[in-house]
Amino acid sequence: MARPARRTALRVVSALAVALAGTALAACGSSSSGGTSSDGTVTITFMNAMSSGTLKSSLAYLTDQFEKANPKIKVNLDTIADYGTLVNKETAAVAAGKPPTIGQAYEDWAANFAKSKVIVPLSQYATADDLSHLYDGVRKDLYLPGNQLYMWPFNKSVIIEYYNQKMLDSKKLTAPTTWDQFATDAKAVSGSGTVGIAIDPGTSSGPAGGEAWYEVLAHSYGTPVFADNGSPQFTSPSAVQALQYLVNLKQAGALSVGTNYPGQVALGAGKGLFDVSSVASYYYNQQAVGGKFPMGTGALPAGPAGRANQLAGTNIVMFSKSSTAQQKAAWTYMKYLSSADAQAYWASHSGYLPVTPDALAQMTDFLAKNPYEKTAAADLSIAIADPPYPWITKAQGDLSVALQSALSGKQAPAAALADAQKQATTDMSAGS
Repeated sequence: MARPARRTALRVVSALAVALAGTALAACGSSSSGGTSSDGTVTITFMNAMSSGTLKSSLAYLTDQFEKANPKIKVNLDTIADYGTLVNKETAAVAAGKPPTIGQAYEDWAANFAKSKVIVPLSQYATADDLSHLYDGVRKDLYLPGNQLYMWPFNKSVIIEYYNQKMLDSKKLTAPTTWDQFATDAKAVSGSGTVGIAIDPGTSSGPAGGEAWYEVLAHSYGTPVFADNGSPQFTSPSAVQALQYLVNLKQAGALSVGTNYPGQVALGAGKGLFDVSSVASYYYNQQAVGGKFPMGTGALPAGPAGRANQLAGTNIVMFSKSSTAQQKAAWTYMKYLSSADAQAYWASHSGYLPVTPDALAQMTDFLAKNPYEKTAAADLSIAIADPPYPWITKAQGDLSVALQSALSGKQAPAAALADAQKQATTDMSAGS
């Protein structure tokens, strides 16, 4: 199984907006016969980043099955090595007037594409019934500001907790259902080379898993770190309390800071109780543990304001330069990829979650062996993605800096977050 590509802070997003400037008029025209051969076969191109292992083979298999069921549609998979290269390739293709028919896109990329009118609204294709089959959180993620449907779901994940069941049992502890209990468990096992949890907060140029966990914590304390319009809310009482929570764990010796998946490394070595990370990390955590002890999984605990989770992964957008026939063929393919049949196969082989609960009925054997999948999929109803604005990833880097500063003891949480708020506000002004 291939590790799903991990998104880093992409400096290409603002460059994307610049590159797209002036392309709208050139991109809007389409030919009704474009991509159609003399025998009526329509050829479409899907630019994607599923470049290795089971990600690549699973998408290839599903595409082959689709073509067998739809012999008049040919799908060319234009596979790119990683997300950073993908957005550059998509942008360059648009600027050259030769975009793919469809492509993977994060929400902020889609917002820039839509602003430049180089992608088409999908409301002309998707019906209310199509949307009703998706998880609530997945469905809400498909809309850009102004409540316009521009995206269709593809590869989605949420965060779950992994834990050393043997370590919990040795201390007569139970898997936590609240963050307070999580802290109690983490402190109870820490000492003599063992730590409750290890995290990577990331850097200004690359926010990592620790920053994502912090966002979820802040939301579970009452307020997301970003408002719906993308404004940073780093100095809210919830944000300060969430960072103080992490600092308290660090000061108690129950949290350590590292790089390159430190939670997974510590868990696998039997030196860490918890890892809080993507459901897509399951295979790698399991490999790290290597059967040395039972690895438990569970939904994220609740905070004072309830449970929260973060939706990650990309959607698919349709480029407006494609012909009418190509767009109709592409929608048929996109709808197939989100179907229960396709999603059951995809989720069972890729490490991602099914975007529709209808797929679960076809995953009985897989779920029996991998019960974490059903638990994680349930959170697709409550998980939210970061707002689709170009400054968000840079602002997350500002949060990573604040986490590093507070966890190292250089600043108090409130002061560190005040500095991050100031910088993120500047980033927002520059990126809007």
